[in-house]
Amino acid sequence: MIHTPKQEYRELEQSLVEIGLSSKEAGVYLALLTLGHGTVSQISRRANINRTTGYDILDSLSAKGLVSISGKEPKQEYSAESPENLSKFISEEIKEKNKILEKTEEIIPELKSVHNIKDRPRVLFYEGRGGLEKVYEDTLTSTEPIRAYANVEHMTVGLPGYFPEYFKRRAQKGIFIRGIGPKTEDNLELAKRNTDEKRETALVPKDKYDFVPEINIYDNKVMIASWREQLGIIIESTEIANAMKVIYELAWAEAKRLEKES
Repeated sequence: MIHTPKQEYRELEQSLVEIGLSSKEAGVYLALLTLGHGTVSQISRRANINRTTGYDILDSLSAKGLVSISGKEPKQEYSAESPENLSKFISEEIKEKNKILEKTEEIIPELKSVHNIKDRPRVLFYEGRGGLEKVYEDTLTSTEPIRAYANVEHMTVGLPGYFPEYFKRRAQKGIFIRGIGPKTEDNLELAKRNTDEKRETALVPKDKYDFVPEINIYDNKVMIASWREQLGIIIESTEIANAMKVIYELAWAEAKRLEKES
């Protein structure tokens, strides 16, 4: 039997309901996957629901990690997160049901084919401790060594208790990192674990160079963790990321020279 696009859409919607989304959540998520990103009005029209309901559903999908929010009203935009995030919100009770897990794995490739991401730049904002953790968790998706400007003193104050486990998980994933930072006691202590935590550092004079906020560059992304403002930002742009990588390589060469002289 040949399925029309509308039939396939309805089947995907039903599959999303079967793995735990409400029917409206499934409809809005599919609408946003198709659009890639949009305002609440654009998404609500696409999903055929009213604007007020759209806000509620988008907030619910955001809490499930399926939607990200950028900007402020009245120019706030919503973007669809990767369908691979579906497995993250499924409750432990549902996870025990193998059929649900199988269904999730089955529809993810289909949802990815719907997801209209192309090579479109976007900027995502995340606030508070949860937001800062979210941007660091995203660095664990890197497919290449991370380039970083950082000061461990600010990191441990900004997210107390988070980084020992984060460093371990990054190393376990085989994600190497190069970091430029000020020469402080904390950073020197961190450097002693460089081999175990898959890291290389270049420590420069603290009186001239400090790094607030932290910046990580990886794949097509630039991550910024602002400790003072409790704000995490991810810029997704191949052009911007590539430019930042070139600048970083210049900074790295100079940092290594300064490290030898200090």
